[in-house]
Amino acid sequence: MERMSPQDAFCLRVEDEANHMHSASVAVFAGPAPGYDETVEMVKSKLHLVPRYRRRIRFVPLELGRPVWVDDPHFNIEYHVRHTSLPRPGSDDQLCNLVGRVMSQQLDRAKPLWELWITEGLGEGQWAILSKIHHALVDGVPGTDLLSMIVEESPSPRGSKPETWKPEAQPSNAQLLGDAVLERVLSPYEQLRTLRALVRGPRRVARELREFGRGLLDLESEQPTPSLTGPIGPHRRWGWTTSTLEDVRKIRKAHGGTVNDVILALVTRGFRDLLRARGQPPIDTVVRTLVPVSVRAKTARGVHSNRVAPTFAELPVGIADPLQRLDVLRRQMEGLRERERAVPAESLTRLSRFASPALLSAGTRLVARSRQPALQTVTINVPGPQQPLYAAGRRMVAVHPYVPLLNCVRIGVAIFSYAGELSFGVTGDYESVPDIGVLCAGIEEGMDELLDLS
Repeated sequence: MERMSPQDAFCLRVEDEANHMHSASVAVFAGPAPGYDETVEMVKSKLHLVPRYRRRIRFVPLELGRPVWVDDPHFNIEYHVRHTSLPRPGSDDQLCNLVGRVMSQQLDRAKPLWELWITEGLGEGQWAILSKIHHALVDGVPGTDLLSMIVEESPSPRGSKPETWKPEAQPSNAQLLGDAVLERVLSPYEQLRTLRALVRGPRRVARELREFGRGLLDLESEQPTPSLTGPIGPHRRWGWTTSTLEDVRKIRKAHGGTVNDVILALVTRGFRDLLRARGQPPIDTVVRTLVPVSVRAKTARGVHSNRVAPTFAELPVGIADPLQRLDVLRRQMEGLRERERAVPAESLTRLSRFASPALLSAGTRLVARSRQPALQTVTINVPGPQQPLYAAGRRMVAVHPYVPLLNCVRIGVAIFSYAGELSFGVTGDYESVPDIGVLCAGIEEGMDELLDLS
């Protein structure tokens, strides 16, 4: 039995029918696909590396303590590893539709919070692994996501055999309640946390929400467009477009800034095209986005350490000139980096106590709770491995990311780099964002125009 961390519990609390706290990646491999039994054995051989993949959630009676992870006595790997195939011709659009449907369904909390879909029938004889996992399960710990467990650096599988596993005895409700009460009694941290929550909690939360709001309002800009935010439903659309790190670096070398600055410029062009296609000329308009950046924070001992904090950038969609857009973003992000300004990151950290990358979802939800109209999207750039990787001896040729949507944010963009390639994964609310392809095409156009000027 393992007590759930505060960040794990937060992930569960913010989830509802329309706000899903699961992320995903779609890894495409050169064919032919392995058989289902081979895939099951491959996954089973890795499960001992992360015991939580065989654990489910148990809630403490009367909510007197955080939930716990317990072994699932009925764990069946064939429930979690699933097999499907696209109908002919196996197009990218068909794969996008499949991902949208799979990601529209919540994970079953009565079972371990992950699924892996082996998808055959892609074009060019390829196949894919769609890995879907709840933020509470991963909690930002490196190497514990499904894809990183499965892939290897060599085309020759290591061939490890599954380890024998026997579930631990299930705790009773009385034991869960007793352990939670005992933890509060014996743990100075839990005592302090409880006392502060009772005495200072409401005032502290109100104060920090006001601080968070002031940080957003401090961003001086034109009025953002309201059409990108609003109520969302449970269903999702998803698409992607690709580029190369080499092209991005060519642009950066010619015009300055960082790789991330160029990426934001491409996303800006995508949103500019989207608004224009909707009949909303983006003159004097910005799109405000949550952008996680690495900052240096001073610890209690005065030592600086790296951490990821949410910052807010303004995508200048009202600027027609691509080089001017890039320059505005470069100067804006440079100022944020120099000041280590997390707008204000410490407020988010104190409220949610999240670490990267789950802080991204927590930050988005916090903005929605505080009813701040400023945030309109999220843009997450995740550097990935640059060497080729393999699964079941097949080379992984591409990885496309999926970012969840929360509350009023109808569109999110995640960028993942792998082996010199960049993939822009775009998530949209199914009902309100039928034109997700326009944004993807705009990113491609943004790359072409910047390359022509470099």
